[in-house]
Order: sequence, then C-alpha cells, then structure tokens
Amino acid sequence: MPDEKMDETKKKKKRIAECFGYPISIFFIVVNEFCERFSYYGMRAVLVLYFRDFLRWEKEDAISVYHVFVALCYLTPILGAIIADSWLGKFKTIIYLSIVYAIGQVAVAVSAVNDITDENRDGKPDNLIFHKVLSMVGLFLIALGTGGIKPCVAAFGGDQFQEHQSSQLNTFFSVFYLCINAGSLLSTLITPVFRAQECGIYAKQQCFPLAFGVPATLMVISLVVFIAGSGMYTKTAPEGNIMWSVCKCIGFAIKNRFRHRSSRYPKREHWMDWADEKYDKLLVAQIKMVLRVLFLYIPLPMFWALFDQKGSRWTFQATSMSGDFGAFILQPDQMQTVNPILILTMVPIMDRLVFPLIKKCGFNFSPLKRMTVGMLFGVMAFVSAALVQIEIDKSLPILPSASESQLKVVNMYSRTLNVTISPSQEQLMIDSFGSSADYLTFDHQDIMVSLNTNPVTTKAFRLLEGGRQTLIIPSDPTIMYLQYDNKLKPEGNTAVRFVNGWTADLNITDLDTIGPSATTDYILVSQGKQNFVLAHGEQSCEFSRKFGLGASYTFLIPSTVFSTDCESIIEVEDIKANSVHMALQIPQYFLITTGEVMFSVTGLQFSYSQAPKNMKSVLQAGWLCTNAVGNIIVLIASEIGKLPKEWAEYVLFASLLLAVSFIFSIMAYFYTYIDPAEIEAKIRKEQGLEPEEKEKETLEMKEKDEDKENDKEVKQTKI
Repeated sequence: MPDEKMDETKKKKKRIAECFGYPISIFFIVVNEFCERFSYYGMRAVLVLYFRDFLRWEKEDAISVYHVFVALCYLTPILGAIIADSWLGKFKTIIYLSIVYAIGQVAVAVSAVNDITDENRDGKPDNLIFHKVLSMVGLFLIALGTGGIKPCVAAFGGDQFQEHQSSQLNTFFSVFYLCINAGSLLSTLITPVFRAQECGIYAKQQCFPLAFGVPATLMVISLVVFIAGSGMYTKTAPEGNIMWSVCKCIGFAIKNRFRHRSSRYPKREHWMDWADEKYDKLLVAQIKMVLRVLFLYIPLPMFWALFDQKGSRWTFQATSMSGDFGAFILQPDQMQTVNPILILTMVPIMDRLVFPLIKKCGFNFSPLKRMTVGMLFGVMAFVSAALVQIEIDKSLPILPSASESQLKVVNMYSRTLNVTISPSQEQLMIDSFGSSADYLTFDHQDIMVSLNTNPVTTKAFRLLEGGRQTLIIPSDPTIMYLQYDNKLKPEGNTAVRFVNGWTADLNITDLDTIGPSATTDYILVSQGKQNFVLAHGEQSCEFSRKFGLGASYTFLIPSTVFSTDCESIIEVEDIKANSVHMALQIPQYFLITTGEVMFSVTGLQFSYSQAPKNMKSVLQAGWLCTNAVGNIIVLIASEIGKLPKEWAEYVLFASLLLAVSFIFSIMAYFYTYIDPAEIEAKIRKEQGLEPEEKEKETLEMKEKDEDKENDKEVKQTKI
C-alpha cells in the first residue's frame, strides 16, 4: 500500500512538472540556449574589427587570432563531453563551464573599455598590452565555455523527457535548433549596430564596450535562467565516455601490432584486429566502421578553412565597400547575417524540392557526391569573392611608391592663385577656397612653391618620401605649410579634418580648439549623418554631412562661416568613399551557403548512417575536429602564403579546395556504403548470441539504456 501511494505521488509530481505535455524544465533550457547563442555569435560578429580598430593589429594578425579562437571553440567540445560523461555529469558541467564562459565575456567587454583622456583623443588605448592580454584571456575562457557546454546542453534537454513523450522530444530538438539560428541571426544583426554607436568623451570611436557588453549580459542571463530551473531538472549520473573506450582500444591495437611486428606472427585482415586479444569483437568491428568514416574526414578541413573566412576576410572586404541601401545603412559585420537567413531558407528547399527532383530525374546523387558538389560551391564562392576584390582594388586610390611623393594644394587665400612648383615647373590655377583636382606625384622630395601674390611668395618644402601631403595656403600666404594626409583608406570609418580660415580661434565638436590658419588632425567618424558644432564665444552654427565608408575629407572653414550658418564650409575629398556596393557580396554568400547545406548537413547524415548507434558521439567529435583543423589551415596559410594582392589569396584558397575536392571525389568513388546494424547482427550471430537475446541481456544489465541512446541519436542528428 505505501508503494502504491508513492507511485501516485510520483505521477502527480510528473503531471505538475509538465505543461502542454512538455517538461517545464525544457523551457529554461531553450531560453538558456537562445541567450548563449546570442552571446557567442554577437561577440564573434565584431571580433575581427575589434582586433584591427581597437587593439590596432594588422589585418593578417587579426585574421590569424580570430581563426585560432574559432579553432579552440571546436576543439573544446571534446573536453566538455569527456568531463560530462566521465566525471561531473551534464548538469554540473553546464553550470561550471557557463560560469567560466560568462567571466570570459565580461573580461572581453572590460578589455574594450578605454578612458579617453585629454592627451589621448585618437581612441588608441593608453595601456595597449593590458587590453590585449585581458582580451586574450577572455577569449580563451569563452572558447573553453562555449565549446565545453556545446555537447551537453542539447543532450541534457533530451534527458528531461519520459518514454511517453517521444513526439514532444522531436519537437524540442526542432525548437532547440530554431533557437540556435534565431540567436545567431538576431545577434549578428544587432551587435554591429551597437558597435557603430559613437563612444568616448573626445573621440568619436566605435563602441566596442557596448558591442561586447550586451553579449556578456546575455550570457549572465543565460546562466541565471539555467540555474533557476535547477529544482525541476532530471539529472543523470555520469555514464562513462565512449570516446575514451575507443581511444584505449585503438591504442592497444597499435601497441600490440608494434609488439608483434616480427614476420613469424600471421598477418591480420585489419590492423584493428590486433585488439581482439583484449577487447570484444563487436567493439572492434564498431571501431572499424567509425575509422572508415574518419578516413573520409581527412580532406574535409579545407572546406571549413574557406567557410569560416566569412567572419574574417569577408568582413574586412565589406569594410572596403558601401553599405548604403537607401532606406538603411548596413554595417560591414552585418553582412554575416546573410548566411543564417539563407540557411533557414535553403535547408527546406533542398530537402523538399531540389534533392527529390534530382532523384526523380534518375540521377544517383549519393551523400558523398553531394559533399563533393558542396566543396565545388565553396570554390565558386571564393572565385566570386576574388572578382569582387578586383572591383574593390580598382576603386582604391593610386598611392605613391616608396621613392615617390604626392602633393595636393588647398587655397584659403581671398583670391585665385597661380601656384608654381619647381623643379618640375608644375603650374596650377586654384580658386579661392578651392583645391587642386587631384594629387600630383613627384619623384623628388625637395620642392620650391611660388605664388603670384604681390609681392611674389616663395617657400621651400621637403616632401615625405612615399607619403601624401596637402599644401595649405592660409589667408596669409607667407605662412603656408604642409599637412600630412592619410595614405590608406580608413576601413570601416571615415576620416575628417578641418582647416580654420576664420580670423579667430574655433571650437569644433570632439576636437581641440584650433587657431586661425590651423588644421586639425584627422578624426574617425562612423558612416551615416554626422553633426559638428562650430563655436566662438556666443557665435555658433551646426555643420552636417552624410558619410559613407573609407573616405577622407578636409573641410575648409571660410571667414564667412557664421554669417552663412556653416553653409559656406567647403568639402575637399582626399580619398574617395567606398563605391563598390556590399550587395555584390550576396552571390558569394549564396554560393558558400549552398555549399554548406550540401556539405555539412549531408555530411552529418552520411556519418550517422555509416556508424554504429553507440559511436555517434565519436563521429560528432571527429566532425568538430575537422572544423578546428580548417581554422588552423587558415592560420598557417596566412603566415606562410602571404600574397601582395588580396584577390590572389582568394584564388589560392579556391585552388586548394578544388584540388582537395578532386581527391575527395576519388576517395568517395572507392567507398562502399554499409549497414552497421547488419554487420553488428552478423557478429553477434557468430558469437552465438542473436540480436534479440543481446537486446534482452542489455536491458537486464542496464534499464532504459536503449531509450537514452535513441534520444542521443535524435539529438545529434538534429544538432
């Protein structure tokens, strides 16, 4: 009787813990996953720009560090799986590593905080080493956290369901996958907007503290939400890690083969057969099946080497393009949202329309053939990126060589001047408050400038070798002077400076007070409309301009500035704004996403169909490792294969993937598809144990083991 009451109590508790047939605990897990994915992808979206624009790293260094970070994020899931299955269990692993994760996000956000002082107004951190070290520590903790919990959260969600909730379990994994993509999409859209906000007391700099602070807040919320559901979770004890058993079996086979390398020992059909002396034949056979798939994984990292560059090289490419779509202005790092949008659109189209249509046409479009075609789409994506880069290069300014100098002349004098530059005897006629049409290039540095003033004004200058400069002729021509200009396009920003042609000091928003006939340094401003207030005592006016990306401007302030309400300010374009539109990147995103659908989704389905049920986690670890190795390839290629033109680097990666896809197609041609269940049944029969008897014995040894394995299979297939 007491037992019956206890059973009724359990059933009552179970009914209370359910909502519309779902365990209430899974709502905490779903919200947790959405916040965590928002946190990760939001931080990652702006990461390379943070390296370049805040930490002041060169582009190639920023790319290298970015891909090292991504590689770590795909290696640490193996560690997380081992910790969860062998030691702490999934619940504690998620808690502890989420704390590490949140600390890492906060550390990166703090590393982006810079107190702009009166002596440091260009946005450059005072203690650059401190910011670099703190950001690297934060990124390491993030990689450990996000990778460590990756194999645990979905599986932990599956553990919450009972036997009678199989349909709800399938729905859960669909919602879980939707949360991953929703978090990725929203964060990649929103975080760049935060970055583009202007921060700083004096300098109009990108707001990286806000861009990293919001993802850090979401990660803290994710952790709090997960802990809040603690009392409702079904928590399973660690069950032992299959990967460790596989590694021990393989290690024994290699060791035993080496020990018996003498010719007097009979050869064996497969080198794994040397493990038969210690391990069950069924386990050895299962490992053989896994190794056949892992062998096919060898060429796969090259695809990921190209795919993950959409977050690094392609983002940098977008900073050299125009994001003005008329109704809105797209930030360079927001272009990454094209990928998740296309993924959500193309996966059902491919599964429900394209693949069935190909099958109806009688073509044998096997999984390995799909993966090969996916690689070729990756090749075409990088060829497309190379073509876009060639167009960008055409729009770049013509810069002086190391032995040349370039000079532009700006006339702030009250009348038109005839300017003579010796010894080349260049003759320029420049209107009042005008400038020379373009830069003049000289192959000598010492020049003499003569003006047709009364009396004639002559002054000698030495130009900067390999540099660009502007000759400013103020209202008093006798004090004309050189101002050094930007040599390169300010990627991701616009550079502006002001020349004061007024008769007294001027105070300009975000700049020092400048005296008459003086020029400010360049300051960086974001794209879009920017307002500057010019003031002297009680006199003031507002000057507004809409800026694109990648331009440099010099604004000439005439003596009539206040009487014309700033309308008389004259714009001189030093470097043209980006003219190649970001929309040209859409084809390469479409091609790489098509390749991802054919390569990644098909690859996972193929892997699971060719491996035993209890080895799915081993293949998941192997698949993640191919992504990590791909990012390491980018790192190596960036350090070794440096090419003078960026389009050539795209062609290099496309060529490498083309060669690898050819090798993979040969491997796929000789691959024989198998039925793992059939092989397992055959071995059981050879051992005198029918599959049904084996299943019965397994159920007696460990209750509900098969249900858990099925849940894991669904989880891995969905995720």
